[in-house]
Amino acid sequence: MTILEKAKGRELYDSMGQPKRIVGPMVDQSELAWRILSRRYGADLCYTPMFHAKLFATEQKYRDNMWSELDGDFEKDRPLIVQFCANDPDYLLQAAKFVEDKCDAVDLNLGCPQGIAKKGKYGAFLMDDWDLVHTLIKNLHDNLKVPVTAKIRIYDDWEKSLQYAKMILDAGAQFITVHGRTRDMKGQATGLANWKVLRYLRENLPKDQVFFANGNILYPSDLGRCENETQCDAVMSAEGNLYNPGVFWTNSADKDRQFSRVDKMLREYFEIVKICPGSASRHAMKAHFFKLLHAFLNTHKELRPIIGRTSVHACLEDWEAIVVRVEEIVTEIFSRPDINEIDKITTGQIQHWGGSYKEVPYWRCQPYFRTVDGEKQNTRVLKIAGDKTSIESNNKRKNSISLEQDSTKKIKDEQ
Repeated sequence: MTILEKAKGRELYDSMGQPKRIVGPMVDQSELAWRILSRRYGADLCYTPMFHAKLFATEQKYRDNMWSELDGDFEKDRPLIVQFCANDPDYLLQAAKFVEDKCDAVDLNLGCPQGIAKKGKYGAFLMDDWDLVHTLIKNLHDNLKVPVTAKIRIYDDWEKSLQYAKMILDAGAQFITVHGRTRDMKGQATGLANWKVLRYLRENLPKDQVFFANGNILYPSDLGRCENETQCDAVMSAEGNLYNPGVFWTNSADKDRQFSRVDKMLREYFEIVKICPGSASRHAMKAHFFKLLHAFLNTHKELRPIIGRTSVHACLEDWEAIVVRVEEIVTEIFSRPDINEIDKITTGQIQHWGGSYKEVPYWRCQPYFRTVDGEKQNTRVLKIAGDKTSIESNNKRKNSISLEQDSTKKIKDEQ
């Protein structure tokens, strides 16, 4: 396909199969093994991690670490969009040329809000330089065989956000993904993404414009809400997907797919890592272990330092031992006579943002809530809303498990 013949806009979206559930780009986290796992749980489009364009263009070692022969494979890793951060049009084009035959599109990161992005002048900090953003996108659009897309954040000013989006599309971006947070909304100040702004942008952009929404996806049930409230074509999740790949599962209400047991999910992921070539999937493994097990490790704290001191360069047998130990613990939990009573997922009251928090047993994959002033965000919101029932129910379940563990430990000690 020549540059002039490449698919555009809605045609490109259709050629990808009209994806609805998207794994967002994440630094060192949406690598090949994770994409394969996520596709098994409902994702139908994936982005690579954010690659540094200058390093990708100029350093063979960096490319080898980030990209393998299986990345972009037609059978295992498509559709795929490769994302770069950049502030130099030439380096961005050079980097994109390396992957244009192994992906469906190339994306420009305009949303990273981290300090390293500010220091390097890329990501969300290009929001201060519209001329450069336009040049970066247009240069790719004019010279790349595959289409260009962009992922952005919003301004506090809705109209400025709209004009920014229009400029990006005018430069040649075929899709636009909008994260409904400003660049200052990060870490403890993350807060809720503003779907109303996304709806405003959707309604004021051309009707045939392909528009993806990003932000506030905690559970599979949030996907449909986001589609309805923003009128987007598809929903992207990054952090939500990291803690629970089942966040994309909407084919059924099967809790073993939507909130998989951590032992099952960890085993499945680990087996995928074993067969992935290159080093990217191995390098990301420790971070994925911690995220998949984040709730589990709050109870089984003895595993945290073991994972922490196990190097990603260690032999796979060391990681196998961790997986086996998790399997043993969860198997023991499921041998309890009251497992059907305690292995339940309960839904709380409707919150002001339109959704509900769920109480998920700690041995199942679940979303992560940041701690603000020593308190988890979801508990904090529930207290403000006066939803004492969910708080008490969650505490009761934790106390029950804790007492059972203490009792089991005492018996073992006596033996």
